[in-house]
Amino acid sequence: MPKANERILIAGAGPVGLVAAVSLLEEGIPVTVLEASADLAIDLRASTFHPPTIDFLDRLGIADGLIERGIKCPLWQFRDRTEGEVATFDLGLLAAETNHPYRLQCEQWKLTETARARLAAHPDAELITEIVVETVSQDADGVTVRARSEDGGTEVFTAPFLIGADGARSAVRKSTGVDFPGLTIPEIFLSLSTPFPYHEAIEGLADICYISDPEEWFVLLRTPTLWRVLFPTDPTLSDEEILDPARIETHMQAVLPGAPYEIAHKTAYRVHERVADAYVHGRIFLAGDAAHLNNPLGGMGMNGGIHDAVNLSEKLAQVWRGADIDLMGRYERQRRKVAIETVQAQALRNRAILKESDPDKRRAYHDELRATVADRDRHFAYVMRSSMIQSLRDLEKVA
Repeated sequence: MPKANERILIAGAGPVGLVAAVSLLEEGIPVTVLEASADLAIDLRASTFHPPTIDFLDRLGIADGLIERGIKCPLWQFRDRTEGEVATFDLGLLAAETNHPYRLQCEQWKLTETARARLAAHPDAELITEIVVETVSQDADGVTVRARSEDGGTEVFTAPFLIGADGARSAVRKSTGVDFPGLTIPEIFLSLSTPFPYHEAIEGLADICYISDPEEWFVLLRTPTLWRVLFPTDPTLSDEEILDPARIETHMQAVLPGAPYEIAHKTAYRVHERVADAYVHGRIFLAGDAAHLNNPLGGMGMNGGIHDAVNLSEKLAQVWRGADIDLMGRYERQRRKVAIETVQAQALRNRAILKESDPDKRRAYHDELRATVADRDRHFAYVMRSSMIQSLRDLEKVA
């Protein structure tokens, strides 16, 4: 028999699904979260939290632990591989706009760990692991989810509403039949983590740094225990070739020559730029990677997904208490606009600056960045956009 509950179902227990769950619990709404994995994945995925994201998490009571376990980064840089520093941006200019005028470098698993603990302690929360959502259907009264349990059996869940936060390969999105148009970036991204202290070895290096180069750009990101290094690689190579230790050492020595590097973690992955044609499908709502994918340059993917979760939960709570379900259309209009015009646009612009090979265009990009930092008003406007605060302010204009 179906498990019928007067609660909201959430597919996916990553940062987006769990923030949605905590947000709904704060509104007094019971939740059931379905997660395919057996346990919390302690890996090095997203690690950058932007100021308004920390503000959201603060209001939910789950920011303090993250701040204590992370690194506050008020400065971030564009650098040139040959010339060094191009422009350093100061989030301290945002002190009047946010309670957290810095980027927080803290691995995403620390957020999911904290949020899971909140669910475990709440009587109206249920987290079911090792259960894979396979198909979703709905009628005028509710949503039915069919899922495969650990033993291979089928379990059925029903609820008035479902949030699909089940990632890039979302079964919820596929069940709706919505198109997921976009493109795949040609390069394969190589992400490496090393305990090497770049902050001690490179003078003036910010904890978050984007390094442009016509041959091979790269990114340096500091976390509490490691530095992450991101490179674009040749898409004709196999994963085995990309992850070959000798090839990795060549990449690392080109950044800063010296003793052989210790590599704590390595992964190669393809990057997509995609936005679902619709986020709202009757009683089913998409959020995070299930709704949009973008390249990691700017750290906006997880942050945008968390902003989805908060926006969605606020509106869904109103519907739960009697508002017309048409209100959810505003969630789609607001967050889809941000995904296209802010998240994707900024990430693609960052990539264009980093990889530009034409000398005149490179010089123009760099001159523009220097001029922006030198002018306080332009500097402020730039960090308002890059920190994602401006996109949240602009949402109020979207009916």
